[in-house]
Amino acid sequence: MGEPASAALAIEWHVYNRLVPVLDANTLDVLSHGADQTQRLGSRLGELLQPGDVVCLAGDLGSGKTTLAQGIVRGWGALTAATSPTFVLVNEYPRPDGARLFHLDAFRLETQAAPGFDLEELAAEGPVLIEWPDRVRSLVPADHLWVELRWVEDTRRGIQVKAVGGRYPQLLDRFRRLTFG
Repeated sequence: MGEPASAALAIEWHVYNRLVPVLDANTLDVLSHGADQTQRLGSRLGELLQPGDVVCLAGDLGSGKTTLAQGIVRGWGALTAATSPTFVLVNEYPRPDGARLFHLDAFRLETQAAPGFDLEELAAEGPVLIEWPDRVRSLVPADHLWVELRWVEDTRRGIQVKAVGGRYPQLLDRFRRLTFG
């Protein structure tokens, strides 16, 4: 495919050619056109989460990890809006039924081990979101949902959701059907 003639189409062509679709039943690639859309995608995912689920949110600074987490927390039914837990390590979001979702931000952790932090214990009580999961890779269970966010343009983000083991392929399939029909 050659480059288009107009400048506007050239930008679209450039963006299109930077995104590589993944044709895999356990992977979903999405292009979000703004923060609202990223939050709506998160909300759909949040509706499906159960205690024990671990969702890893990876990507560079400004890629939309916290924006997606805000949508997940809202979709899960939390009583309060999500904020970045960077300075407190873990935020806890209760629902009216008493269930809790945990949101971990590992950005400030300098080692692979988070002192005093037990991921398995938290996951037994509710879903766990992990921003910057590469910093605590040794704590991430073998079975998880890995969400990679990429900056594409000022308002656009590439979002790749990968189901890794356990119930996650079924979770991804349900997310795909709920979101796209």
